[in-house]
Amino acid sequence: MSIPSVTATKPSRMLRLRDLWQMLTQNRKVLVGVIIVGFFALVGLFGPFFVTIDPGEPSKDLLQAPSAAHWLGTTQQGQDILAQMIIGTRLSMVMGIGIGIVTMIISVIVGLVSGYYGGWIDEVLSLITNVFLVLPTLPLAILLAAFVAYKGPLTIAVVLIVTGWSWGARVMRAQTLSMRNRDSVEAARASGESSLRIIFFEIFPNEIAIVAAQLLGTVIYAILAETGLEFLGLSNGNSISWGIILYWAGNNDALTLGAWWWFLSPGLCIALLGAGLALINFGIDEIANPRLRMERKNLKNERKALKKQVQAVQKGTL
Repeated sequence: MSIPSVTATKPSRMLRLRDLWQMLTQNRKVLVGVIIVGFFALVGLFGPFFVTIDPGEPSKDLLQAPSAAHWLGTTQQGQDILAQMIIGTRLSMVMGIGIGIVTMIISVIVGLVSGYYGGWIDEVLSLITNVFLVLPTLPLAILLAAFVAYKGPLTIAVVLIVTGWSWGARVMRAQTLSMRNRDSVEAARASGESSLRIIFFEIFPNEIAIVAAQLLGTVIYAILAETGLEFLGLSNGNSISWGIILYWAGNNDALTLGAWWWFLSPGLCIALLGAGLALINFGIDEIANPRLRMERKNLKNERKALKKQVQAVQKGTL
C-alpha cells in the first residue's frame, strides 16, 4: 500500500508547482517586479567587476553633466557617478535584503511561539512586542544611530532590525492564533508530534504567503530607512551606497548648483527598486488570496467579452 501512495503524491506536488509557476508568469505585476529587482541584483553582484574607475578618486572633470565620457555625470570633486552607483548598488541591496531577512526571522519566531503556546509566554512576548509597536520607529532609529560611537552600515542594520520586527510579529501571532486549533494541528498534536514540529511543519507552511508579503514590505522599509539615515549623515561617509551619494549631493548643494544628475540617479534607483518590490508584493497577494484571484479572473473574462462585442460591432454582426 505504501508504493501507490508515494507515486500518487509526486504528480500532485509537481502539478501544484507547475500551477504556481504558471500563476507567477501570467501575473504581470510579479513579472515586471521580478525583472526590476533582478536587474538591480545582477548589477549589485556583477557590476563592480566591470568598473574600471575608482569611484572615490577625484578628477579634473568637476560637476560635469552626463556625457559620453561620464554617462551619469560627475560630482563636485570630479568623481564618476556611474561608478559610484554600480558600487553602491551592492551595499544598498545587501543592506536592504539582509535587514529584511533578519527582521522577518525574528518576527516569525516571536509571532509563532507567542501565538501557539499562549499563556504567560504569549503575555511576555506580546508585552515586549507592544512596547516596540508604540515606539516611533524612525525617530528612535535616528536617535540610536546618532548616539552610537561606531557609525557605519552595521550600526544602521542593527538599529533597523531592533526597531522593525514588532509589526511583523504581531501579524504572525494573530495568524497563528487562528490556526492553532484547526483540525490538522489538533491531529498532529494527538499523534504525539512535538510542539516545534507542529509550529514549523504544520502551521508555518500555511503562512508562507503572509511571510513573503511581509518580507518584501520589510525590505522596502529597510532600503528607504537605511537611505534616510545615511542621507542624514548617520553612517560612515567614506562608504559608497545610494544614501551616501544623496548625502554628499545634499552636503555639497547639488540642487543649488543645478547638478540635477547628482541626486537624480540614486533617487530614481531607490524609487524603481521600491516599485519592483511592491509589484511583487501585490502580485503575491493576488496569487495567494483566492478572492483577489477570482476577481482578477472575472475581470479578465469581462474584458474578453467586451472585446468580442466591440469586434462584433465593428464587423456589423451585432
